[in-house]
This record gives sequence, C-alpha cells and structure tokens, in this order.
Amino acid sequence: MGFKTGDFPPVVPETFLRKPLFERTKALALHWVQFGFGSPKMIPTVYVLKLVFLYVLAGTAIATATSGAAPFWQVADWWNQPVVYQKLVLWTVFLEAFGLAGSWGPIAGKFKPMTGGILFWARPGTIRLRPWKRVPFTAGDRRTGFDVLLYLAFLATVLTAIVLPGVPDAALSAALPGNTTGLVRPALLIAPIALYVLNGLRDKTIFLAARGEQYLPALVFFAFLPFVNMIIAAKLLICIVWIGAGVSKFGKHFTNVVPPMVSNSPCMPFQWLKRAHYRDFPRDLRPSKLATFMAHVGGTTVEIITPLVLLFSTNHWVTLAGVALMVVFHLFITSTFPLAVPLEWNILFGYLSIFLFLGFPASAGYGVGNLTPGWLAVVIAAALLFFPILGNLRPDLVSFLPSMRQYAGNWASALWAFAPGAEEKLNTLPHRPTKNQVDQLQAMGYPAEVAEITMQQTIAWRSMHSQGRGLFSVLAKNLPDLETRTVREAEFGCNSIIGFNFGDGHLHDLSFVNAVQKRVGFAPGEWIVVWVESQAIHSKVQHYQVIDAAVGVIERGHWTVSDAVREQPWLPNGPIPLTVTWTANAAQPQPSEKSVPA
Repeated sequence: MGFKTGDFPPVVPETFLRKPLFERTKALALHWVQFGFGSPKMIPTVYVLKLVFLYVLAGTAIATATSGAAPFWQVADWWNQPVVYQKLVLWTVFLEAFGLAGSWGPIAGKFKPMTGGILFWARPGTIRLRPWKRVPFTAGDRRTGFDVLLYLAFLATVLTAIVLPGVPDAALSAALPGNTTGLVRPALLIAPIALYVLNGLRDKTIFLAARGEQYLPALVFFAFLPFVNMIIAAKLLICIVWIGAGVSKFGKHFTNVVPPMVSNSPCMPFQWLKRAHYRDFPRDLRPSKLATFMAHVGGTTVEIITPLVLLFSTNHWVTLAGVALMVVFHLFITSTFPLAVPLEWNILFGYLSIFLFLGFPASAGYGVGNLTPGWLAVVIAAALLFFPILGNLRPDLVSFLPSMRQYAGNWASALWAFAPGAEEKLNTLPHRPTKNQVDQLQAMGYPAEVAEITMQQTIAWRSMHSQGRGLFSVLAKNLPDLETRTVREAEFGCNSIIGFNFGDGHLHDLSFVNAVQKRVGFAPGEWIVVWVESQAIHSKVQHYQVIDAAVGVIERGHWTVSDAVREQPWLPNGPIPLTVTWTANAAQPQPSEKSVPA
C-alpha cells in the first residue's frame, strides 16, 4: 500500500465482473482479510489531520480561549476545568450535527463530496424521516424550510453556548473555591435541548447523527443539575454507555465483527496477525480463538467490568488503572478506522474517562452515594436505562444507538438488488446533493470497472458479518435473476441519499424506501430490498422482510442466528435455512409500515 495508491484486489476487472456473485464475494472477502478496504495511506492520513486539527486543536483552542482558562497548549492547567469539559462536549455535538465527525469521508462512503450532514439537512426538499407517525405536525417525508430553520438554529445555539464565556456558579464555587472559569451559562443550553428534541421529532436522522442518545442527557445535566450532581450524573451516563455496549456484545454476532475490523486497520502492519483472527485462512473465514478472546475479553469484559470499577472505586491506583484501560480501549477502536469512523466520539470518551474519574474521583466526594437527594441516582439511572432495555427487548422499536449497541455486530441492515440499469434512477432524486457512490468514484477518475469493484468490496465486507450471510441467502432464494443484478450495501447507499448512516438499518427501512419510490418511481422488480431487524436479546432469530420498492413488502420470515454464523461469507453450501412466515402476490400493493422510532 502506497500513500496515494491503494491495495486493489488482484483481479482483472473486465473478466472479474462477469464471474458469479458468490465467487466475486469470496475473492473480495479473502482480499479484505489481508488488506481491508485497501485504501491508500492518504485516506487515513486525512482523517488523522481532521481529528488533530479540526477536532482536538480547534476544539481545545476555542474551549480554552472562550473560558478564561490557560492556553490550549498548557494542557496541565485546563484538563480538569469543568467549563472546558462542557465546551468540548458541545464542540463534539456541533461537529456531529454539522456532518464533520462520525460517518464522514471515503471510509463511510462519502467520496465526492466527503461531507453529508449540512449539505442535506440545510436543503429544502431532501428526504426527511420522522420517527413516530402519531406525533402531530410531523407528517410527510420532505424537508421544508421550517425544518432547515430548526436545524440551523440548533447549530447556531450550540455554537453560541461554546463561544460565550462561562459564568460563576455557586455550587461550583462551593465544591472548588479556587475556580475562576465558571460553567457554561445554563440558560444558553435550554434552546439546544429544545431544538435537539424538535429536530428529532421531525427527522430522526439529525437526532441520531448528533448522537442525541448520549449528548442530550449530558446537556440536560449541564443545564439543570448543581455541580456535584452534574459530575456524578455524567459518570452514570458514560458508564451506562459503556456497559450497554458491553452487554450488546453478548451472543454470536460480535465475534464476527472483530476480524474484518482488525483487517481494515491501517495501524496493523502485520498480515499474519490479521490472518490469525480467522480460523483457517483462506479456507475458513470464521473467527479464530484469538478473535473470540479479543471480542469478549478485550471487548465485552472490559466494557462491563471496568466502568463498574471506575464508578465505585475509592482507591487512586485502581481508578488510575481503570482510566488507563478505557483510554487504551478507545485509542484501539480509533486505530482500526471502523467504517462508521466514530473517531471524535472515541477521543472524547478517552478524555471523559480522565476528566470524570481522575479529575473528580469518588474518594473526593464524587461517588454515586454523594448524589443529593439519594433517590436521584435511581431516577437518573432508570431514565438512562429505559431505551437500552427496551431496545434490547424490542429492537424494532428503538434504533441501535439509543439501545447502546454501538458496533456490536447486531445490526438492522439490508442489501439492495437493482435490475440492469435501474440503479441509475437514484441519480434523478430531486434536491439530492450527491450521486450514487459508483458515479462519485468515476467523477474522481476511477475507471467504471474499478469503481464497480470498489463498491462490491462493501458487500463482501457485509458478508463477513452474521447478518450478511442471512441477507445473501434471502437474495439467492427470492431472485432467480440475481446474477444479472447489481447488489449494493444499503448502509452506503443510504448515506448518499440522506447524508448520514451509522450502521443503523432503521434509516433505510420501508419508510425510506417509500420516500425514495415516491420521488423516483421504480417499476415492479427494478429495486428489491432485503432488510433484517437486529436480534432481540432473548431471541435466537432475526426477522427479515423482502421489499419491492414499487409494490411493498412481499415476504417476511426469519433465520436462526447460529445458522448464519456457522456459514462462510460466500455461502458454499447454499443459502442458510430460512423460515418464511408471510408472502404476498408481488403485484398486490401492501400498506405502508408503522414508523420505527429513533
């Protein structure tokens, strides 16, 4: 791999594209094992520069300069200043909502332009996805001028809270008599909180992109809790995020996430170590014992045990060890450059580990038992746990982000299958500021065949995960003309149409398909979507549906997760067993679905 030259699969493009789908999938999956996406080193370098200069240096410079704290280069003098902590959280919210943080750039399928976010959400006429149909004044799927004003007002009010200086606070002065920087003025946070909710009710995409499930509670704590309670509540929040992510890794999915994630890491120079995460490369791409160890000791155990230790430890050295472990944990995730590229989120959480647990340890009066009144701990914990519990029991009702199931492999996801030439119709979507990714690549100078193979690498990546084997099985069962079709990874395709995706299939479910169909008008059979819901924590199956964009849902069923994880990515034994629970005549229109809440 060179700085400007990537590791393209060792195939002859013209002849490779004529091979059967699963033969191509196998070749690309085997290539992924050793090279990942094969991106040139220039791509991760761009991300590192963005992370260092736009996020870390600009963020700390703005936070310190507007707070009366020491200059940003004097880290020892500001790292434990509460107002700097508040402003770094707000800076992260601003960048996420703007579209310059998570799900940004080529690794997330944004080639030209590399930014989604504001290019879509500040433009009337683009697709809007409301979370609940029963909420009044949210009807429709078209972004209006009012929606644009709500979104821009949210950005403006968050930025205002960042740039205005802190104000004295009595509770802060009582806890830290020598503090001179104060806190963000609570009144400045009322508007961002209200606009978080209003934007989310009108369009779940913006709420999820701004990571409202994590940052909205933090803003509520900043605005309404006295200082000591604010710090302890923030500890409860980050620990529930960690523990929720750890619990979500129970089951059979997450072990399949680690090998392709490690394979894609530009910081992993040893191909033998990448191959070691697979059972028997190139014959067997199921996870090895090393991958299982990394998943459930380095992942699950760390995310559950360490937060509990940090939350209750009163020993400095134990706390220091726990903080160091969580910082290393987040740096490791950052180093792998996962496809949703949540790099800013991981850097922030590393900093929060240091600020909250070393800056304000439980031994200094910032333990759960120090919340006043005592019952507040129960109320806060119950509120923070509501959506994670509901989302694990009923994943159809809650996005996997509020469910705290970040990158656990248990995703709602989909594959798209287009009849010859039908994918081009997506480029006719009105008000869309981008084209299909394969066209974006060609606009950057990629030959058509190379652009096509690059996009097919994403479906090979999907096949290396548990739900990918099920989705490909449903495609093979339902489409006798599959070899003539163009198959696309839905997460990437969705990204080019609504400006964001973070691995959440709820953003490209039936409501999304209907919104696109209304604008484009595919003929029956031209655009087929196989879509699967994530697995409930108490269930052994995943429920899928087959959608014809012109007709509606034409089949529902489920598969057993254990059958999916036992199979190879290229399905050498044919489709995994599927249980069909409902079918419809392909010519009979079906009623629209109920919306999936964000």
